[in-house]
Amino acid sequence: MKFQIRVLIAGLVCAGMVTGCSPKSEETLRAGTVVRDTINGTPCCVYLPASYEKAADVYPVLYLQHGMYGNEDDWTTQGRLVEITDSLLQAGKIQEIVVIMPDNCPHRPTSEEEKANAMNGKWEREFPAFMAESEAKYKISNKPALRAIAGLSMGGFHTMHVSHHLHGQFDYVGLFSPATIPVEPNDVYAPWEEEMHLQMATNTLYWIGIGKEDFLYEDVTNYRHWLQANHLEYTYYESAGGHTWDNWQDYIVRFLQKLYR
Repeated sequence: MKFQIRVLIAGLVCAGMVTGCSPKSEETLRAGTVVRDTINGTPCCVYLPASYEKAADVYPVLYLQHGMYGNEDDWTTQGRLVEITDSLLQAGKIQEIVVIMPDNCPHRPTSEEEKANAMNGKWEREFPAFMAESEAKYKISNKPALRAIAGLSMGGFHTMHVSHHLHGQFDYVGLFSPATIPVEPNDVYAPWEEEMHLQMATNTLYWIGIGKEDFLYEDVTNYRHWLQANHLEYTYYESAGGHTWDNWQDYIVRFLQKLYR
């Protein structure tokens, strides 16, 4: 599968040049860059497109979240976010974008504390302030039509609940092998019936991807059945394999190409 992803990325670049979607200038041939930052006290990696320093306009933004026991580096190392984004851009398949990758579960000296902090509502409560400071520091849009949020596993859980808690603020939502398990209701986590009707009607895209062998497959299937029973639209992609970076690289390739259409 790793070989297939490499072939896919190389093929995207070649396809852009063959079909006339090759870069229009030397600037777009240059790779994007990743900077380290702390936003609202949260460590982050931020992908900036090649034209960022010279551009006057704001960019679309994707808030991209890691899974449990990960950190802000995961998407740029194991996820190969930079190579994938640059290749899609050079092939003419996406527009330039800023990707903000936070450590969405900080303050975890032990694995037990990480589990406790992962799904207690703290990150969802902090996200409005995190997003506001991101918009103040970077040239990114504050319009829902140019905002996306996505994440894998635990990051998919956070994505699901942030997008519900801030209903109407994201037109694009991506859940990659998401942890959709029920949690104790509180001021952030409401039962699905109370939160979903607020959010789903406002999304341009609510995208769910899962592997057939993923240990979360049954939970995601139950979540999908609930969405269907309540006539809530979503886009579903089912792959082979399990809870792996091979799949998540595949999902981000597919998700990026659906944004801001």
